[in-house]
Amino acid sequence: MKRTVATLADGREIIYFDHPGAPDRVTPDPRALDPVSTASQIRHDPVLDEWVIVASHRQNRTFLPPADQCPLCPSRGDRHTEIPSPDYDVVVFENRFPSLSTHAAGGEVPGLPELVESAPGLGRCEVVCFTSDHSAAFATLSPAHARLVVDAWADRTTELAALPGVAQVFCFENRGAAIGVTLSHPHGQIYAYPFVPPKTRQMLANAATHAERTGRNLFADVLAGERETGARVVTATEHWTAFVPAAARWPVEVHLYPHRRVPDIPALSDAERDDFTHVYLDVLRRLDALYDQPLPYVSAWHQAPTGPGREHAYLHLQVTSIQRSADKLKYLAGSEAAMGAFITDVLPEDVASRLRDIGS
Repeated sequence: MKRTVATLADGREIIYFDHPGAPDRVTPDPRALDPVSTASQIRHDPVLDEWVIVASHRQNRTFLPPADQCPLCPSRGDRHTEIPSPDYDVVVFENRFPSLSTHAAGGEVPGLPELVESAPGLGRCEVVCFTSDHSAAFATLSPAHARLVVDAWADRTTELAALPGVAQVFCFENRGAAIGVTLSHPHGQIYAYPFVPPKTRQMLANAATHAERTGRNLFADVLAGERETGARVVTATEHWTAFVPAAARWPVEVHLYPHRRVPDIPALSDAERDDFTHVYLDVLRRLDALYDQPLPYVSAWHQAPTGPGREHAYLHLQVTSIQRSADKLKYLAGSEAAMGAFITDVLPEDVASRLRDIGS
């Protein structure tokens, strides 16, 4: 992998990840840009014991521009984008409209109740462009190119986890207008949180309880149970298993687990990274074939936090979709949105069977 670091016109970092032999990517950014906002803050909800990120400057971020004005395409001719180079393989850069910032200074909020703590939204938000091809998708990448993305995730996880105050690194992709994507170019994001998010806290607390009771790892036992029954396994290889969880919340939900317990993406071996690209591309292509159309989804890496709870973590990827049929979406209504109690309209076993049949 060829790694090149440069700086954008407003001081943000940009990193090119290219296949060996690629040309040099250091191209000046001629744009005149306003300074990046440092107003991000976090506020603590004492009732739920959760931190909420407040980033009001994001209201004016770029929203669904036409393809010929895409800010994630390479810069060519007189059109200058977020990527100054005229081409790239994979590129990562600091978000121009970050939810969290290493320079955040928005912590002091007058008039808050005594019970509500606030602090600057310290952290970092990055954009990961999977390819320079605007019309592509992760599912259309070659295994070699997908492996380059995995290596970029690993690189950024290592660097961001080392930043002062970062509690967890979250790599993810939002895909499709139905999910709320504001840029159609194939890309993902990475958040370096200053706190451990609620879902991770709950999972690790449950894993700690399970370990105390059984002496075993919760995630490893879940994987072993799914592999043993096989009823919801979509596909499996030497190093990975993809399955629909028995208590799936979403109409389409697939989890991908490595067979070896590791805390995060950097800990994956070369063989495990190579194997992942084949399994993941296979799963994504099955998902697109499910309704014979691109499936909107959220693809979320669950990595270990940098501090307490790391000993119970088990790296895995969750892909979820709100598409409950070819022409219907699942909306989070009363029970889900207000109470967090999910009601699913489809049997997980049926979804797994349909996804298996697509690949047969």
